Amino acid sequence: MKNRLEELRKERNIRQEELAAALKVSRQTIGSLENGRYNPSIILAFKIAGYFGMSIEEIFIYEEDGEGQERTEK
Repeated sequence: MKNRLEELRKERNIRQEELAAALKVSRQTIGSLENGRYNPSIILAFKIAGYFGMSIEEIFIYEEDGEGQERTEK
């Protein structure tokens, strides 16, 4: 799953540490989300969407391959 988290955070001049504190997660969690190494829980996805005043779908992009299977990134 891809996301626009880093783009949105930088547009608003928010540091990873600030976002992490607002969401009650570690800065490492924010970094891992931005780098695509971690997919958030549904609760965290809702918190992130609420923080930015957006829908989950506007931030997180789910992709499927041609056969309806989830794509895995390498």
